[in-house]
Amino acid sequence: MRFTSLIVELVRARPRLVIWAVILLQALLWLMVSLLFYRSPPSDVATLLAFGREYQVGTDSGPPLAFWLGDIVFRLFGHHLFGVYLLAETCFVVTMWALFELGGAVVGRQHAALAVLLTATITAFGFPGLEFSPAVLARPLWALVLLHAWRAVGQRRGNAWFALSIEAGLLLLTTHAAVLLLALLFGFFAVTERGRRALRSPDPWFALAVMIVLVLPYLAWLVRAGAMVTPLLPPPDQWTGRGLRWGEGLLSLLVAMFGLLLLVALNSVRWSARPDDDPVVFRPPTDPFARLFVLFFALTLPLATSFVTALLGLDQIIGGTGTSLMLMGLAVVMLGGDLIALRRQELLRTIWTLAILAPAAAVLLSIFVQPWTASAEVPTLLPSRDIGRFFNDSYERRTGQPLRAVAGDAELAGLIGFAAKDRPHLFLDAAPARTPWLTMDQFRAGGGLVVWRAADTAGTPPEDIARRFPNLAPEVPRAFDRLVNGRHGPLRVGWAILRPAAP
Repeated sequence: MRFTSLIVELVRARPRLVIWAVILLQALLWLMVSLLFYRSPPSDVATLLAFGREYQVGTDSGPPLAFWLGDIVFRLFGHHLFGVYLLAETCFVVTMWALFELGGAVVGRQHAALAVLLTATITAFGFPGLEFSPAVLARPLWALVLLHAWRAVGQRRGNAWFALSIEAGLLLLTTHAAVLLLALLFGFFAVTERGRRALRSPDPWFALAVMIVLVLPYLAWLVRAGAMVTPLLPPPDQWTGRGLRWGEGLLSLLVAMFGLLLLVALNSVRWSARPDDDPVVFRPPTDPFARLFVLFFALTLPLATSFVTALLGLDQIIGGTGTSLMLMGLAVVMLGGDLIALRRQELLRTIWTLAILAPAAAVLLSIFVQPWTASAEVPTLLPSRDIGRFFNDSYERRTGQPLRAVAGDAELAGLIGFAAKDRPHLFLDAAPARTPWLTMDQFRAGGGLVVWRAADTAGTPPEDIARRFPNLAPEVPRAFDRLVNGRHGPLRVGWAILRPAAP
């Protein structure tokens, strides 16, 4: 007797309902993690907010859109990080929705649901789930670009070109990887007959004009700042090393797809004792151009982004792992044929659930176990609100003026920059070119706070900070308890006040 689980029946009968339930529950999972266990933002979110506060047209960190959006949402939610976490999860939801709509247009909604379920197991879409950054914002924008590119060229909808132009322009304002992504898109149009036919119409040129208008301020900043330069190729003696790094980049992408590959392997017919009884999900025949569209971007994106990353000597995949692997789940479904059998359903459900929950479990493990077993500090355990409140109030009491700027230890200064009531400017005194809104002379004239990690009870500043600020008068260090102190003990912060210069 053939057994079909409720999930399979829902995928076949109500695929949209299944997808919305899955992506909203996954987003809710990460929001609950942030509310219950995060005392400080993960990774570089604090720096993103500090840069976004200045509303610079451009910085050495890249195009400005992600920084601006982060600050806008932070202000709208009353200076609470929950708004930034919600923005990151909104990016995830929009990405999956756009991918489902694209899949529905090329392989039908049932197979599109399977593609989204597979894509959700790629670690880039689950971990880290709350670190809003340009790479996270690039995912929904690239997914929307692909969706409207297909509608414009594959389905010949003229009104899709306007949406495509807006999304492509915003993508250029989000990440430098947009140049590579849009170049691949144009290349695909140029080498296919249907794409060349679409390019001969006036719509793409109007779209190009809209894109130029959107990115014109950033282009002007690049020219003024002298940042519009061609990347230099590595010397011949480094080619072997860069080639090895390319291989490492491809390997990292394969590791990110471990859950997807495991599900595909376990669903093989070799693991089914009675293959004729396995339930199947049907789709109508696929347009050959749609097959070419999906496979082209699924295969060329990981190869191109990992190659450029290795060529430029970058530490992380340019544009983000999620952008590179965007269409991998849809490509697997595309190659699966018109009839996809779901074998060993209970095992597949278990593996899929573990792949979704594993990133959150890894975060909880790092919170409660790493402080006791490792020397590395967990950034999300630092009590940012307590730190910001103490130093903001202390500065106001000592000087009678609001805290305008903070410098010293970059991590601590970044936390105070968003957590303090007055939202002081961040000044990276070790690399002042990165924070062009303040100079050392301006910082000294306007006054501010200098912080560092105290190594003793006297609060002696580190040598490099003492050299840059030779007349510091250290205060008694302040200790703050982490969510889990572990073997690190409380965080001891040394600090000193630079009083504003007399008028």
